[in-house]
Amino acid sequence: MTETTVPTPWWAAPCDPPDAGTRDRALARQAQLTKPPGSLGGLEAAAVALAAMQGSDTPSAQRVWISVFAADHGIAADGVSAFPQAVTGEMIRNFAAGGAAISVLARELGAMLEVVDLGTLNDVGPLPGVRRVRIAPSTANFRHAAAMTAMQLDAALQAGAASARAAGDARADVFIGGEMGIGNTTSAAALACALLGRPAAELAGAGTGLDATGIARKAAVVDEALARHAPSGPAEALATFGGFELAALAGAYIAAAQGRLPILVDGFISTAAALAAVRMAPSCRAWMLFAHRSHERGHARLLEALDAAPLLDLGLRLGEGSGAAAAIPLLRLACALHAGMATFAQAGVSEA
Repeated sequence: MTETTVPTPWWAAPCDPPDAGTRDRALARQAQLTKPPGSLGGLEAAAVALAAMQGSDTPSAQRVWISVFAADHGIAADGVSAFPQAVTGEMIRNFAAGGAAISVLARELGAMLEVVDLGTLNDVGPLPGVRRVRIAPSTANFRHAAAMTAMQLDAALQAGAASARAAGDARADVFIGGEMGIGNTTSAAALACALLGRPAAELAGAGTGLDATGIARKAAVVDEALARHAPSGPAEALATFGGFELAALAGAYIAAAQGRLPILVDGFISTAAALAAVRMAPSCRAWMLFAHRSHERGHARLLEALDAAPLLDLGLRLGEGSGAAAAIPLLRLACALHAGMATFAQAGVSEA
């Protein structure tokens, strides 16, 4: 009898590491710039990391690509959000019209912004700047069944990968993934709990503005789902608890890393997707920078699990990729300092 060989999924292919030689040169340059060693803190680390990822002695964050993935969630039927589910589709219209926070930030940054409609209950139809990859009107309610089938998970992963590859083809310096979907902080919390083996009380937060009673209800829903399901690995956990947009983010992060494209990770939901991506493809972690520490409960634990040092801590919890977009000026300043400061020798300044 001939054994059937199961093909390795595309997302399991290893990612090349950032360029070690460029990193060493960047570190050496930082040591020679006219400042006490380490005095620019995270700006130095960001410049060095970006240099290694780009394989360039003059790293850049000028060309920014932002993909916002939008989808509805079956778990929203359990009242886990302060907003009605119709808001997901309405926000897709708002993105297309340029009225959302990420729309404004993208314009100010001169960034490329695409919105990817992965499936909403109220189909808004074709819109300018919106790529339609509608997998289903919504995920299933993971209290009762897995959120996605294997085919739906693959479609969402592929949708995210397509965005990252388009960003690479456009020669972007940095890729940002954003998300929109009523109920997705519950999905992200459940996914994070499954990946970290933690109870919902540690990771379920206010989301769109729940009060203490609403947060407790959300945590109870997540704990019930965690008790029902027993996914065998990170991909199955993503299918069980994730949303289409979380899976698309994970696929985008893996494909960006495979394409040697630096990633700037946004807040709680994006970081939950990043953790899933890293568990699925560990070598993609080297291509991630982290934009900010969200006000959402549980984000700090996710950052700790990923050994991530975010650039900002502003109490943000909007999503959409907005925190990552807000960190781009810091990345640009980090690159400018790295390239533009004089060395001790050039300035005739005595070293310590």
